[in-house]
Amino acid sequence: MLPPIRRRSHRLSGSTVLRHRKTESRVMIVSNKEAKVQTFREDNEKKKEFLRKYRKHGRKISRVESELEEIRLMKLYPSLNSDGMPHGSNQSDLSDYAAELTEKEEILYLEGIEQVKSYKDISYKINQLENEDERDVLFYRYIKDKRWWEIAELMGYSERWITELHGRALAHLKI
Repeated sequence: MLPPIRRRSHRLSGSTVLRHRKTESRVMIVSNKEAKVQTFREDNEKKKEFLRKYRKHGRKISRVESELEEIRLMKLYPSLNSDGMPHGSNQSDLSDYAAELTEKEEILYLEGIEQVKSYKDISYKINQLENEDERDVLFYRYIKDKRWWEIAELMGYSERWITELHGRALAHLKI
């Protein structure tokens, strides 16, 4: 069992410092304002994660499509092995090839359904915002996957104002 923690009387930047007798490790007690800021940041991170779902599905779809293309190419050109060793014709049973294609196509289909669901969910939440500029910033950033400078150019504002709008939009977004 650890020895009890004792309170020191000095303060660091408005926070009380607690020290453990044995290890002298510090434990900071945060003020109400710092706790609110931390909660606000955590809420914004949750909102950003929610908004990023659509792009994640899009990336997974692209990856599965690339895998499908690779599987098809490997079946079309089976002897593209450049290790210098003789190989057979690789004309094995097509059932393995068909099963692999079917599996990847099923994953692609299911991921497409999830992407549509997340798009509908995200766009509904974005459209609940009152300010049109805030809606536009979130749409361009999380649905169209635009960078800050591209959004600023599209909307005719500075990048600084776009990031400010983004912060306000996150604060007003309800998930």
